[in-house]
Amino acid sequence: MANDKTLEILKEAILLERRGHAFYQKMADHARNNATREFFQVMANEELRHQKVMEAQFKSYKEKARFTEVELTAGADPALSDLVLTDTLKAKIAAAGFEAAAISAAMHMEEETISLYAHRAVAAQDPKEKALFRWLADWEYSHLTFLAKLDREIKASIWEDNHFWPM
Repeated sequence: MANDKTLEILKEAILLERRGHAFYQKMADHARNNATREFFQVMANEELRHQKVMEAQFKSYKEKARFTEVELTAGADPALSDLVLTDTLKAKIAAAGFEAAAISAAMHMEEETISLYAHRAVAAQDPKEKALFRWLADWEYSHLTFLAKLDREIKASIWEDNHFWPM
């Protein structure tokens, strides 16, 4: 029974990662400028990396009823924070309502993924499973942090440009 629950959680995790990859890849493919394209491509690559980890764990758990060792030291791509902090990216996304809306949608997607992973990390009995889901929750949280910072700065820029601040 626990085996079935674990496999269902892994399937859901793989699906979330596939959706995340597809979303970010579509945004990268349709971006109108290099800064935005590069940002969404890095995010797509991150989700693909998570997907591969989850698929390997699913295969291991299905075949052997156990999790495999995973190097849990590598976090989010350092290029991601460099990209988020660029004025060019903020300006390009602020100027394109569609891409700014995509940031908001991406934040929701990351929150859903964090919730699944964090809950599983708490519920898991297997130390490797617990460590895996805690690591993934933390990694997705770093994505959410980047997106939230970008969203705040875009909003502030739009407010400033349109003189929305109170007198």
